[in-house]
Amino acid sequence: MRAFLSTFALLISLSTTAIGGPKEEALQVVEKWTNAFTGSDVDGIVKLYAADAVMIGTGSKALIASQEGIRKYFDDVFRSGKYTPALGEHSVLQISDTAVVVTGFDTIVGVRADKPVNLAGRDTFVITKRDAAWQIVHFHRSATPN
Repeated sequence: MRAFLSTFALLISLSTTAIGGPKEEALQVVEKWTNAFTGSDVDGIVKLYAADAVMIGTGSKALIASQEGIRKYFDDVFRSGKYTPALGEHSVLQISDTAVVVTGFDTIVGVRADKPVNLAGRDTFVITKRDAAWQIVHFHRSATPN
């Protein structure tokens, strides 16, 4: 019986560790975003954003403050080429049990107009937990200065 209880306690601790806390859960959203971006999956990206999310993309000339605007932005990005982003050096700051900021540097490689591209950038994701889901409420990406 003691061996059973020890094994049971170990399994519970492992499953709790696997779930992770707010930082880990927010990073899962960034990973889903990266996978959707790599797959040119506009629907997959848009569903990660809250209905009231705001963003400034690399090529944005205005604040995008609607899911329709986010959809149009990424439709335009994926119409211009095929890209794969990779998050590099980054920081994860837990603001509360329901708010996390992920900021850092990335590299986007791909092909645009049959020419290779390698775009270095800076990113900020603000991810919050609403009800049971973690969602992006703010996103900003800008090119890394020379």
